[in-house]
Amino acid sequence: MKINHALAMALSALSAGLLISCVKPADDNKAADVDSQKVVQDSAATDSSIENSKESTEQIVAVDISPETAKTYLTHVADDIVIPAYADAAKQSDLLNELAQKHCTQAPVSGDELQALRAQWLVLAQAWSSAEMVNFGPATASMSNLYINYYPDERGLVHSGVADLIAANPKLTPEQLAGESAIVQGVPGLEEALFANDSLDAGQCAYVISASSALSTRLKDIEKNWQQNATDLLAIDKTAESDRGLNQWINSLLSLIETMKSNAIDQPLGLTGKAKGHLPAATAGQSRAIINAKLDTINKAMTDPVLTAILGSNDENKVSDNLSTALADTTALLAQMPEDLSEASKDDQQALYDHLTDVTRLIKRQLIPALGIRVGFNSTDGD
Repeated sequence: MKINHALAMALSALSAGLLISCVKPADDNKAADVDSQKVVQDSAATDSSIENSKESTEQIVAVDISPETAKTYLTHVADDIVIPAYADAAKQSDLLNELAQKHCTQAPVSGDELQALRAQWLVLAQAWSSAEMVNFGPATASMSNLYINYYPDERGLVHSGVADLIAANPKLTPEQLAGESAIVQGVPGLEEALFANDSLDAGQCAYVISASSALSTRLKDIEKNWQQNATDLLAIDKTAESDRGLNQWINSLLSLIETMKSNAIDQPLGLTGKAKGHLPAATAGQSRAIINAKLDTINKAMTDPVLTAILGSNDENKVSDNLSTALADTTALLAQMPEDLSEASKDDQQALYDHLTDVTRLIKRQLIPALGIRVGFNSTDGD
């Protein structure tokens, strides 16, 4: 089952959507056709703030952020947001590994024991969804992010790959797994093993134990790298460099929303074109939980007290207020939807997409101008 590494990386890059699309979403021209009784209340405040966003851009005066203030904020981002996110993902993978070793002493595993493993997998998947907000640094530079979350898997390679690997290696070890393709590793591989069957046999147990162990090792390596190199990774000592530091961090958050909106909502649900790929955690039927974890991460980062204080120093509180309102409305809408977003009405699916479009506009037209930075070249929203 071992795949040539050059071929594996090429497949990973292609399926993960690393090639930039030339298709521009019709976000600005497509109005949401939503149930007035169910959605209008949630979206009214956001619509109001978005309606005048172009005009607001002209009125916003960039905050004068001193090098000391920028350094303080970026240090806070590294110590209190980024590193803890990776640490939590590693912790949850360790807990899954411990649980698997406990329950897999005698196969087959089913019933409450299998449900416990599935529940811990979901906690792990949500933890990684939070850590994915950092789309630069050691995780992406080494392409470890693909070994942690091979998504979008548009060709369904994970399903067949994991099954073939287990059949060929019923006594798989973490060391053996580490040398395999990204297709059969990480969060999606574990999801396939845990949710595709009503019980786990000995081979599937060996896979879950090995996959969670190998995943923990990767996550801990990323966490350690950030602990040792945060100053360089966030350019904390070079705050005058416009393409790094604050600019890189805010654009990373923007990229998370845009990628989520496109790969995890629009394309799999076929909202602006032909359906392609699948929702996150589709086998587990937990797409809402994954989207919610990402949205919660964005909410915490965008309404962070330290960032809010920086904006408030120039009386740009309306930027924070508008973002907070838009994110709260989006979260409220998401909470009304089924655990499996494919089961939601098309109106609600479209409303979620439109709410996220509103959030990206606020970031681009209000937050970024207020911080005196610019939208990065990797913006894919089409706004």
